[in-house]
Amino acid sequence: MKRSFSDRAVNAAAYIFIGLFALICFYPLLLTVSVSLSSESEIIQNGYSVLPQKFTFDTYQYIFAHSGDRILRSYGVTIFVTVVGTVASLFVTSMMSYALSIRRLKYRNAIAFICNFTIIFSAGLIPWYIVCVNYYGLKDSIWSLILPSMFSVWNMFLMRTYFDGIPISLYEAARIDGANYFRIFWQIAIPLSKTALLTVGLMYALQYWNDWWNALIFIKEKDNFPLQYYLYTILSNINAIRSGRVPAGATGVKLPAETVKMAVTVITIGPIIFLYPFAQKYFVSGIMTGAVKG
Repeated sequence: MKRSFSDRAVNAAAYIFIGLFALICFYPLLLTVSVSLSSESEIIQNGYSVLPQKFTFDTYQYIFAHSGDRILRSYGVTIFVTVVGTVASLFVTSMMSYALSIRRLKYRNAIAFICNFTIIFSAGLIPWYIVCVNYYGLKDSIWSLILPSMFSVWNMFLMRTYFDGIPISLYEAARIDGANYFRIFWQIAIPLSKTALLTVGLMYALQYWNDWWNALIFIKEKDNFPLQYYLYTILSNINAIRSGRVPAGATGVKLPAETVKMAVTVITIGPIIFLYPFAQKYFVSGIMTGAVKG
């Protein structure tokens, strides 16, 4: 069927609008990469630009020459924390969500209320720190980068929405066949909730990958620094040297502060940029389905 002129005009306008919006969203990333590949002197003199000014890899060479081994180790720490933390968080969150989706569970509404209450009110930073350090022994341990962030109430309620959408007849049929609750959870609920798992898993992965707060609070040993926090310390040291908050002999050193900011950003977000397109469709469909079911 041939479309009318008005339909084609509307489609063309929609494509143009979406294309312009995509360019607007892409502009900050393009600017970041361009500045990281530019000469520091040119950036100071002319400001930021979309195209690299006096193209050079000096900033990346500086970062990896002075901290290459540490950055690689920090990458390893971050990858370990992200993988282990995401898997553990998915396991805990999915079991909690599944349990709260079972209507015959006693006090399930009270448990859900308590979980929801923690979103609105919390004990505060100091009690949380005391509990983590004194009772759980998380000081200067790599597990301090995983355990404090292993459960999200929002993600739990999102997964609970998915489990609520599974027909109860499937659970009842499995119970008649002699399956216990864990077997129902593992062999029925989980396979039918792959979209929810991928959506929540992406959220947890981004959370662990971008986390620097737990390292700031708990970690002193440099070998346990995650990537985000270690690059933050590099940038802080460069800014301190440039501002003169160091011994006089170091204040004369010229360091690429502006380009380092952008290079650090590229180094930290690079893997996520390549990973996200593969999981984007699950993320979007998961959010939309959760919103419709909720």
